[in-house]
Amino acid sequence: MATMHKLTTARHFRTLFLSDVHLGSKAAQAEMLVEFLRLHDAETIYLVGDIIDGWRLKRSWHWPQAHNDVVQKLLRKARKGARIVYVPGNHDEFLRDFPGHHFGGVEVKRTDIHTTADGRRFLVMHGDEFDVVVRNARLLAYLGDWAYDMAISINVVFNYVRRRLGFPYWSISQWAKLKVKNAVNFIGAFETALADEAARHGCDGVICGHIHHAQMTRHGAVEYVNTGDWVESCTAVAERHDGSFELIHWAHLAGERSAAPEVVSQRETAEPDAARVEAA
Repeated sequence: MATMHKLTTARHFRTLFLSDVHLGSKAAQAEMLVEFLRLHDAETIYLVGDIIDGWRLKRSWHWPQAHNDVVQKLLRKARKGARIVYVPGNHDEFLRDFPGHHFGGVEVKRTDIHTTADGRRFLVMHGDEFDVVVRNARLLAYLGDWAYDMAISINVVFNYVRRRLGFPYWSISQWAKLKVKNAVNFIGAFETALADEAARHGCDGVICGHIHHAQMTRHGAVEYVNTGDWVESCTAVAERHDGSFELIHWAHLAGERSAAPEVVSQRETAEPDAARVEAA
């Protein structure tokens, strides 16, 4: 079992990677992200897609103050000198029409190549390009998105009862992803496709989002890094100043804003074959 330690002071990294925040969605954990950004700084911050949920905003407008606070927090970091790179996903695909443009210090790129402090090259992309459902069956993708919304709503009620009974947070949809055979097969195929794309670009690894499943692993000679999401798991990936990566699990108890966040180091969770991903 991974050893966890409390985070009580601000931390500074070389690079932060965030994805799948889904601002504009009622499921977005914006307050959690504001607190995370308050305690985490970096020279470069990558927003790896689905930061703004254009799909849901088209259906109905939902933009509470906490969502605006996230945007303002990021813009403030840009004003203070951080480089912010926005790589749009399928939910914020409207930004894909503006590659190379800057908005308030935020640079939009369809994909990017990130070079770590130790010289490794990582392809940064959202990953929906390799989701067959999103690419070839948009109506089915919208229906799946609606079903996911329903699962999140059920999850909120379910975990409210669990908290009242003294039980920890448990994610129905995350459990399903890991237990349903088709979902497991999809995750494996997605990882392989992204790793192959990174190899095709001559990169050492890929950093992506999209499937809301945080992961740091290896596919052959290629490192696969998925940032997870800020709807359920509230995860981010950080590059330390030596070039090693860390997967940060910001919240394990949903809704307990007053609880001290926990950070899981990749050094503590890495598999034996992921030596290049963990700290040296």
